[in-house]
Amino acid sequence: MQGILYEESSVWLFLFVTLVLGGGAAWMTGRALAVTWAPLWQGIVYFLLLGAAVRFIHFALFHGTLLSLHYYLVDSIFLIAIGLTGFRYTRARQMTTQYSWLYKRTGPFTWRDRNPA
Repeated sequence: MQGILYEESSVWLFLFVTLVLGGGAAWMTGRALAVTWAPLWQGIVYFLLLGAAVRFIHFALFHGTLLSLHYYLVDSIFLIAIGLTGFRYTRARQMTTQYSWLYKRTGPFTWRDRNPA
C-alpha cells in the first residue's frame, strides 16, 4: 500500500496525520455543518481545504511531498468520507431529537416518518 495510499516509511504516520488528526477535524466540520443547517456543498469545499492542510502537515513534520496531486486526492477522499459520515450522523440525531413527533431513528445514519401514510 506504500506509494498508493501514503508516501511515508510507515503506515502509522498516515493513520495518525490523515485519519486521526485530519479525520477528527473533518468529523467536527461535518458536525458543524449539520448543526448550523449549512448546505452540503459547502462541506465539500471545507474538506478540500482541510485536505491541503493535512498535506502541509505531512510535508512540514514528516518531509512528505507538498504539491502531490495523487496524495492530496487520497487525503481528501478520506477526509470527505469521514466528514460526510459526521454530517449524516449528526443530521440523523438532529432530526429525531428536534422533530421527535415527526421522525423516528432507524439507525445511526437514518430516520423515517413516525406515522407513515
